[in-house]
Amino acid sequence: MKNYERYRPYETIDLKDRTWPNKKIEKAPIWCSVDLRDGNQALENPMGLEQKLNFFKFLVNTGFKEIEIGFPAASDTEYEFTRTLIDENLIPDDVTVQVLTQSRGHIIERTFQALKGVKKAIVHLYNSTSTLQRDVVFKNNKEQTIDLAVYGAKLVKEMAEKYPETDFTFEYSPESFTGTEMDFAAEICNAVIDVWQPTLDKKVIINLPSTVEMSTPNIYADQIEYMCRNLKNRENIIVSLHTHNDRGTAVASTELGLMAGADRVEGTLFGNGERTGNCDIMNVGMNLFTQGIDPKLNFSNMSDLIEIYESSTRMNVHPRHPYAGDLVYTAFSGSHQDAIRKGMEAMKNHPERWEVPYLPLDPLDVGRTYDPIIRINSQSGKGGVTFILEQNFGLHMPKAFQKDVGAVVTKVSDEMQSEISSEKIYEIFKNEYVDIRTPLQLNTYRSATVDADWDIVNIEAEIIYNGEKRFIVGEGNGVVSAFCRALEDLLNIHIDIVDYRGHSMELGTKARAISYIEIRDENGKRYFGAGTSKSVSKSSLRAVVSTVNKILRDKKEEE
Repeated sequence: MKNYERYRPYETIDLKDRTWPNKKIEKAPIWCSVDLRDGNQALENPMGLEQKLNFFKFLVNTGFKEIEIGFPAASDTEYEFTRTLIDENLIPDDVTVQVLTQSRGHIIERTFQALKGVKKAIVHLYNSTSTLQRDVVFKNNKEQTIDLAVYGAKLVKEMAEKYPETDFTFEYSPESFTGTEMDFAAEICNAVIDVWQPTLDKKVIINLPSTVEMSTPNIYADQIEYMCRNLKNRENIIVSLHTHNDRGTAVASTELGLMAGADRVEGTLFGNGERTGNCDIMNVGMNLFTQGIDPKLNFSNMSDLIEIYESSTRMNVHPRHPYAGDLVYTAFSGSHQDAIRKGMEAMKNHPERWEVPYLPLDPLDVGRTYDPIIRINSQSGKGGVTFILEQNFGLHMPKAFQKDVGAVVTKVSDEMQSEISSEKIYEIFKNEYVDIRTPLQLNTYRSATVDADWDIVNIEAEIIYNGEKRFIVGEGNGVVSAFCRALEDLLNIHIDIVDYRGHSMELGTKARAISYIEIRDENGKRYFGAGTSKSVSKSSLRAVVSTVNKILRDKKEEE
């Protein structure tokens, strides 16, 4: 790619005593959704009136107190939407709508006509200020560019006085701010501030957009801190951010901009906007949430958020999208799965504090469930399989047993070349380990204590071996041991029990028990099996039978 030589690096800001790197965000900013303007104008098929009304209601319910509803002078649909919200009294008293206007006389007048009768509104005035726009698009010098901004600011102020029933807030954006010389950006903003004369009770919004994201986020933060230092009447100014995502760092730029002194954030849900999009307000809000800060927005049902977005924009949320994607709370990697399983278990000791490896957020906090956290494919291991069987089916296997089951399930997934569902995992587990009845099957048994002091038990059992009914007798230090001794005599094999565990599978008096057995044969090879029954003793003997059947099958194959 030789064409990199056509591009020039972005110049840094001379701000030697910058303070933002040592700051941290301690509260939510003022949020302003621009989904219905900046997001809407970026769609192949812009929203119709009903779609915009539904989206507006959703934004209100999410908690937005400032919502940019459009560019009413730009089209009949935008104008009609503005009038519908006002005429049908659909704007709550605690919500302020915002409209955009260029610094052009007839557009400003049309904008105020669209707002007639509204209780509160932000009029957002802009003109482009960058060197490139001045030279190439508008053929304006700096003085002409300032004159245009001042003209618009004066007209906005005059028009507002004609509608005394409305509480207006004024906002100014030096569009293409990131491509503007910083001293000139401060100069033009201060010229507008001089016209509007903000006070503590009547603040003015100065919005500093990265209309095109041109630099690394730290430089944008330097620009914001520079402006915060050089804006007149700063205590009466609300400094606002409006980042775009051309470099893929809109969220980072916004966060550093807040650290640099900004008070307000404009953005969209899932970052929808021109080109690569805007700052994703959901992402920034959830970043605050996971730092223990109330975002003042409600994203507790992420599925609803996705539904309104996809139905309105006709675009899809990426499965890897932070906090919202289908796969963001899912682990396929074996090591990740094992860590998550252990973290979820440890959470029982401190439920008030969320700490789980690889999961910075509890999925329940955004309306998700634990079901898809661990999904199994050929990259998975025992930790993931164990988690599925524990969470979905109440099976708590010993560690060595877990490893064997994990290997079996992973092999099946590798052969299938696909993900395996939890139901399929359970099916594999049952078929491979549980209540195996060929070539050996237990019918009935009776046990009795021979020597209580030494825990010696005698067992008599009826079994079927290779289709033939047999009676066996054995003695050992427990029912399982006695049964194994009887089988050794019958089958002429060595049965060394390495591990034996069991637990109840269900709650209640009719609970079934499951037992896990690990056996080592005469060659040191280990085998695993399980058995189930309403009787704990019988489940343990069935587990022995399952495991011995696997030994017998192996020997038959070797022959």
